[in-house]
Amino acid sequence: MAGGEASLRPVRWRGLPRGRTLLRVTLVAVLLGLAAAVLQTPGGCPPGAVPSVAPTPARGAAPADGDRPSAALPLPAGAVGVPVRLAEPAALAVLRPGARVDLLVVPAGGEAGEATLLAPRALVLDVVGAAGAVDGSSALYLALRPEQAQRAVGLPEGSRFAVVVRE
Repeated sequence: MAGGEASLRPVRWRGLPRGRTLLRVTLVAVLLGLAAAVLQTPGGCPPGAVPSVAPTPARGAAPADGDRPSAALPLPAGAVGVPVRLAEPAALAVLRPGARVDLLVVPAGGEAGEATLLAPRALVLDVVGAAGAVDGSSALYLALRPEQAQRAVGLPEGSRFAVVVRE
C-alpha cells in the first residue's frame, strides 16, 4: 500500500492544466474579473453609459471644470438645429457643446481654396458619434439662423463642410 488510495501522502499537481481544464480556468478568471468590475461601477452610472471626459484646455491653460458643458445644449430661441457632416471628422475630437465655430463650405466640384463662410460664430449644440467613424455616423449639430440653415441644406450633394473653432 505504498502508493495506493489509502496513502496519506499529499497529492502533487503534475504540470499546468491543459485542454478543457485550461479553458475552464480561463473562463472562471474572466468571469471573476467581470464581477469585480461590475461591483466597482458607481451606483449612479446607468449600464452602457460612457463617462464624459473633460476637454483639454488649449495652449497650456489650467483646466477648469464647467468651462464647457459636455451634454447637448437646448436649441436657442429663433435658431434652427442643423446636423453637419464635416469633410474632416477628426475635428470633432476638439469640439464640445457650447463652442462657437465658423461654418465653411466648399461646393461640390470646388477646390479647398474656394471655401465660403456660411455661418460665422455658430453655436455647437452637440457632437454626435466618434471622431474616427468612417461610416458617416458622426456629425456636428449646430444652431443656425433660418436663412443660414436653408443655405446649408440647399447646397448640392458632394459639398464639403469645415469648421474653424472660435472659442
